[in-house]
Amino acid sequence: MQEVKKQLEVLLVNYFRDCYPDFPKGKVVAFESPDFVVKMKNKHKIGIELTRLNPASAAIKTEADQFRINFRDELVEAMKELFEAGSDAKLFVKFMFSEKHLIHPERELIVRSKTVATIKSAIADKTDSTLFHKIFTNSDLPKGLEQVMIAHHPELKESVWERSNNLGISNNVVEDIRLAIAKKDEKLRLYRKQQLDEYWLLITTDCLRADKNINLLNKINNEEFESRFQQVFVLDLMRARVIPLLEK
Repeated sequence: MQEVKKQLEVLLVNYFRDCYPDFPKGKVVAFESPDFVVKMKNKHKIGIELTRLNPASAAIKTEADQFRINFRDELVEAMKELFEAGSDAKLFVKFMFSEKHLIHPERELIVRSKTVATIKSAIADKTDSTLFHKIFTNSDLPKGLEQVMIAHHPELKESVWERSNNLGISNNVVEDIRLAIAKKDEKLRLYRKQQLDEYWLLITTDCLRADKNINLLNKINNEEFESRFQQVFVLDLMRARVIPLLEK
């Protein structure tokens, strides 16, 4: 599992580089404490530590919620099996299900077959030597799916297909971001032993969404965050969007 985790981190840091126009030019090298080092031609070195946004304040699931989650997880696994029966491509795939248009068991077969066909068609032109990513919206997908994100990187040797926000949906995104920063700030002294020029923190999340009807992006942008890292970012995977939180 640890090996797959590192492979996913390689994919994610390259996804970040692809989505962030100001990412420094240089060679990204997998590392430990921090997770990556960007080595630039001018000898400047930037350490990048990755962490996933953990919804510490996630809403408590009801029995009906858990039943729906189990059904969706089984559907994702069935789509993965169907895809792999006809393709050797290793993909990182995230599925965001609609809460307005639920998928009922009688539609499972059609949703599975149509979604897999869409994914297969999308990767027809990908190359195995570089990062590939694509996001489908509900207009591309069967009813009941809001978005699907697919990504491939040559370092990924095992497919990972998951339901989006499988850790839960936060009730307080800003507070959860602060907690993520605080936990990594505690470990920064270990990273500084590498004597790099800068240290960045990248917080990844499947999708910034919450139970409350608020504009999360505006709320985050209006907050002030503090960290010992020189720069802190949130990477919203389902929107291929980078949100700078702190730039010194």
